[in-house]
Amino acid sequence: MPKRDSGRSVAGVAHPAPERVDSEISHHNRAADATSEYAARFEDRYSPDFYRTAIDGIRLSSIGIGTYLGECSDEDDAGYRDTICKALGSGVNVVDTAINYRCQRSELAVKAAIRAATHAGVPRAAVVVCTKGGYLPLAGQPPASREEYRNYLKHEFFDTGVLTPDDLVAGGHSLVPSFLRYCIGRSRENLGVDAIDLYYLHNPEQQLAAVSAESFRERLRAAFMVLEDAVSRGEIRAYGCATWSALRVAPAAKGHLSLGSLMEIAREIAGGGHHFRAVQMPISLAMPEALRQPTQAMGKSRTLVPAVEAAAALGLSVFGSAPLMQGQLSKDLPTSVRSLLPLQQTDAQCALAFVRQMPGVTAALVGTRSAAHLDENLESAKRQAE
Repeated sequence: MPKRDSGRSVAGVAHPAPERVDSEISHHNRAADATSEYAARFEDRYSPDFYRTAIDGIRLSSIGIGTYLGECSDEDDAGYRDTICKALGSGVNVVDTAINYRCQRSELAVKAAIRAATHAGVPRAAVVVCTKGGYLPLAGQPPASREEYRNYLKHEFFDTGVLTPDDLVAGGHSLVPSFLRYCIGRSRENLGVDAIDLYYLHNPEQQLAAVSAESFRERLRAAFMVLEDAVSRGEIRAYGCATWSALRVAPAAKGHLSLGSLMEIAREIAGGGHHFRAVQMPISLAMPEALRQPTQAMGKSRTLVPAVEAAAALGLSVFGSAPLMQGQLSKDLPTSVRSLLPLQQTDAQCALAFVRQMPGVTAALVGTRSAAHLDENLESAKRQAE
């Protein structure tokens, strides 16, 4: 496992070697071509706006597969594997996971699905694989006791120099460089990929519960340096921040994140060649704050605008999480809401269509581990008869 480092060694990532730049451009061209060819295979099946261009010209499906919910069981592993494989063969090319989801089993299920889909003819370059780091990942199963958990932390993280106990916030979150390097390496292994297409810092606002705003900025800066370095090494292609409330709460709130400040940090480190490309946040009928609540200060006037609008202005792709509120919006929607989306047949389709059709949203990420739910979700985006 990687040993602890300060992050200072990556200070020069703003000036990658020329051959690395050429390699990066070559990859972007291949990915743009592969995703465009992939979209062309399925575009007659879906509405004209189903595929969106984002992240360096890459074509993305506006419905993506999430992998958060479920038990640490073989049954749920198989459900995700088979459903993701079917999705990749049905026009969905965005898969979202995290190293801590289901004790790393979600990443392993994604690997199995990608391998199966590749064997069935879906090019790896056509699939956009997204994962996250920040929370301590368990291994296979939750510990049976507090003592077992402490022993796991000692053996896996403390004794190896990946972390010290003081590096942890709330008992399980860290952004120190050595831990992020560990997470990137482990996720690449779990996913079976040479490079992760989009790597998120996972709920970085968690750190604000323990440190000052000034210290938090320094931690973010060190984390972004690690991520830019990982891009230069070919370990990830781009990075972003996956949040829960941070982008949707008022600037005065303790856990607020400023998109403008995040962009400033990326530019400080790597100038205009930075790879900060995306944000993830909840967007749904029940949580529309990212669309409606002015929480992000923009420009010299510091005018407040909603998070999705701010992200668009900064050139960031927006991935909407929890569009169905973990199934709560899949039933009993008010008639007044259903009437706004008359072409949708079910409540789940209405809720998903609401998010997918919002300007500025690149993709809605839906946790799906059954073929029936996948079919229902994709039906919401099918091309209507002329």
